[in-house]
Amino acid sequence: MFKQNTETKKINEAKLNEFAEKVMGDLAATLSSVMVNVGDRLGLYEALAKSDTPLDSHELSKKTGTSERCVREWLANQAAGGYIIYDKVTKRYSFPHEHAMVLANINSPLYLVGGFQAAASYFKDVEKISGAFRSGKGLAWGDHDHNLFEGTERLFGPNYRANISTSWIPSLENGKVEEKLKRGAIVADVGCGHGLSTIIMAKAYPNSKFIGFDNHGPSIDKARVLAQNEGLGKDRISFEINSAKDYPLFYPDTKYDLVTIYDALHDMDDPVGAAQHALCSLKEDGTIMLVEPSANDNLENNFTPLGRAMFAGSACACVLSSMTNNGLALGAQAGQAKIAEVMKKAGFKSFRLVTQTLVNMVYEAKPPQD
Repeated sequence: MFKQNTETKKINEAKLNEFAEKVMGDLAATLSSVMVNVGDRLGLYEALAKSDTPLDSHELSKKTGTSERCVREWLANQAAGGYIIYDKVTKRYSFPHEHAMVLANINSPLYLVGGFQAAASYFKDVEKISGAFRSGKGLAWGDHDHNLFEGTERLFGPNYRANISTSWIPSLENGKVEEKLKRGAIVADVGCGHGLSTIIMAKAYPNSKFIGFDNHGPSIDKARVLAQNEGLGKDRISFEINSAKDYPLFYPDTKYDLVTIYDALHDMDDPVGAAQHALCSLKEDGTIMLVEPSANDNLENNFTPLGRAMFAGSACACVLSSMTNNGLALGAQAGQAKIAEVMKKAGFKSFRLVTQTLVNMVYEAKPPQD
């Protein structure tokens, strides 16, 4: 039977206050994430970014068609967090260009607002997530709130646009894969979601054919609309509802020159099986490109702000998605050694890291040569 310790533990007040201050900062950031989503939805950041001069609450509310009193409080919150700058003399707010690159410029590779939208989905799904933690049965990707799908697209988009055709694909086989794509190749984009990666590749390599596969029907529907909006015809790009283990090995009668999996392998219940299927679908001289979150093989080396965010997203979505069928549950911070192990089990003999960014690691795998 548990007995309460009758000795009073000595409290280090300095450590207590330091930790309480840290948690208060996290609480402030958490509550303020709602304000980021509000600012995004109402165009407040965009209006501040477009203004040539600092604005007060009356001017910003007029530009955005919002309530001045509400905007006044929003501005104060944003200034308290250092997201915008308050001038106590003029009582106006300015939005530095560098801040706008992160919060208002969708073409910036550091645009992060999509992450706040994705985070909003986790709060809406907290009961589902808690239930999955209790049962250990996981939570399918498609069972999350729609903000996760939309936010993920917006969060990954800037990084994909900046790197897919400028760095990642050119790094494969020292440029040989890109040469194939320029001439004309067949590409399967597995776990494509809203098709952002598929569309970026199709626009960059007009002589090739790209097929995006995903098992989430609503995401495939959205991908088709986005491709149509970009003016890409079915001769260039198409999308099909298939999982990573059952998409066609031939399309229509030939195997693939390139199979890409962007930030999705670690979400899969059977990443080894998915990699085996990709291997079977490749031509003899084909290539698989894996894009995975940047992570160190040593757990403690991932205790950074980026790692902290990745572990949270992984616990809420990635691990739970993989657990739905008693899967491997790699997690978003699997690291190179675990990914290499998966590919080795799948039958790949050639596997290497070809390039990386702050948030991604890009791997290349080749079929075994006879």
